[in-house]
Amino acid sequence: MTDTRRADLSSFLRSRRERIHPEDVGLPGGTRRRTPGLRREEVAQLAGVGVTWYTWLEQGRPIKASVQVLDAVSRTLRLDPTEHEHLYRLADVPAVPATTVTKEAGPEIRTIIDAMMPLPVSVLNERYDVLATNEAYRALFPGLDIAHDRPSNTLWCVFTIPACCNPVVNRPTELATMVARFRAVYGRHLGEPAWEAFVRDLRAASPDFDRIWENHEVAAPQNQVKHFRYPGIGELQFMSTSLGVMSDPDLRIVVYTPVDQASRDLMDRLIAGEGQGKRYACDCTDLRLTAPRPLKVP
Repeated sequence: MTDTRRADLSSFLRSRRERIHPEDVGLPGGTRRRTPGLRREEVAQLAGVGVTWYTWLEQGRPIKASVQVLDAVSRTLRLDPTEHEHLYRLADVPAVPATTVTKEAGPEIRTIIDAMMPLPVSVLNERYDVLATNEAYRALFPGLDIAHDRPSNTLWCVFTIPACCNPVVNRPTELATMVARFRAVYGRHLGEPAWEAFVRDLRAASPDFDRIWENHEVAAPQNQVKHFRYPGIGELQFMSTSLGVMSDPDLRIVVYTPVDQASRDLMDRLIAGEGQGKRYACDCTDLRLTAPRPLKVP
């Protein structure tokens, strides 16, 4: 832990301790306190840790803080999820416990993506769960089954649907890129049960994912041209652009912009419902592209 990180940890803990009134935690307030908020020994007592250990932690001394003890301190100081995560970052804990995994998009975001018609737009969280889509996106991917209790997941879809029903052109390159980006994000969630279960189940369900996962490639998000082919319609090309949501860093809005007039015209035909029933060169009739149990996050 660097000196700067220790200094920030010290200041952060002190500020959180000083904002809590003794009466808030069932302690007598009194008028003879020399410092605002709780005393260090009171925080230690309430958290069930040693006074000396907590004092050293708040002073930024080079001591090892376990996840369990930091959890107790976090509860005592009544840290919210963002503050909880910040505490672990400052304490230099390798595996930061999960805070909140966004499971749905708010009505204001849904209004925005609906207003972006006729561009296909989806809303994803960090784990690639599809939380919301507009009409154009659903026309582009008719097999997606968006449900609040069991969301679709783009990785699960592209790796588990039958090859005959997969509209992605140049699958090997596209899938390797998706896994590399996912692994870069996964590195921030090592040890979290929902993430570990998802990776384990997808590796079991898809030999292709398992093979690519073993390469340990990582990549940063970037805009790229994506190609889709539908036997009943033709080939469409889109520039995929990912936009962050400042109010919820776990979310991103993915916009597909046609790269040429031909793709725009074909997209209009898809939205109008053309090609339904002959979209794929196969007999698959019940294609529900939902992810399995691990995506249900409490």
